[in-house]
Amino acid sequence: MMKTGAFISGCEGTELSAAEREFFGRTRPWGLILFARNIENPGQVRRLTADFREAVGRPRAPVLIDQEGGRVQRLRPPHWRAWPPAMRFAELFDRNRVEALRAARLVTWLLGAELADLGINVDCLPVLDVPVAGSHEIIGDRAYGHDPLVVAALGRAAMEGLKAAGVAPVIKHVPGHGRARADSHLALPVVNTPAEELRQTDFVTFTACADAPMAMTAHVVYADIDPEAPATHSERIIGEVIRGEIGFDGLLMSDDVNMKALKGALAERCERALAAGCDIVLHCSGILEEMEEVAAAAGTLAGRALERAVAAERAMDTPAAIMPDENEALALLSALSGGGSV
Repeated sequence: MMKTGAFISGCEGTELSAAEREFFGRTRPWGLILFARNIENPGQVRRLTADFREAVGRPRAPVLIDQEGGRVQRLRPPHWRAWPPAMRFAELFDRNRVEALRAARLVTWLLGAELADLGINVDCLPVLDVPVAGSHEIIGDRAYGHDPLVVAALGRAAMEGLKAAGVAPVIKHVPGHGRARADSHLALPVVNTPAEELRQTDFVTFTACADAPMAMTAHVVYADIDPEAPATHSERIIGEVIRGEIGFDGLLMSDDVNMKALKGALAERCERALAAGCDIVLHCSGILEEMEEVAAAAGTLAGRALERAVAAERAMDTPAAIMPDENEALALLSALSGGGSV
């Protein structure tokens, strides 16, 4: 791999400006992340993904999106399907476990196929957080239920569906955002739950899916483990919990470094994340001045982080040898969306 920036960047609009092309060619971010502001129609998205890859000089450079379903889906009708929130699979699981796992796998494969058709090869899915009573609604129905074992099983099925479409999954938000009583986009959540209880609940889902190629950190303080820093900036959380107890050895990216849960200048936020053990930082705003600051602070991928990045890219090129049945997947999607019973 040529020298590649240890960051994932956004862009401003539906096509790259001359200044963005120059920036991407010079700094070569590892990946691009898309938001609703970047999306107009299928042809335009295909051009945008191709233009980014041409600018960075890597024909399979990662292009990421948050396409979960429910509240969080950047691609929407009329050009793309509407997808059920993760909690819908949990509701089905209560009635029929086998059908719920089958639905999670096949419907997420169908979702992944839409992404692959556009040149998008990474989906920031599944959400493995386990919401509890009194927690902030920022996770809510984005979760695959309230039972860690159910969340783990459905999350793994969703991972398998994405992989079958040749799209790499990102498990989030490690080691768990479900207990947060604040939205980390707006404030720093502090979880005071004892570490031993976290090990038996929140961490379980990530341990079960620790072989995922990528994971995204939680901007959350776990006071019983490290009261001084959120997971993204905590060497102890990343080293002892994420890499140690959970056993995740894939590419670890920060959540968006622009979120208000993190303190300090943008460069400092990036430097602290990388020093704590993140392999790569995520910056989403698409504001060029900020992108320059992030690129300078992040530097280039090297050592173990580079090895993990290469391994993650391999996970984007392994669609299933035998494709699932599209009609069956569509029938399951229709049933989950209120068009019938499963």
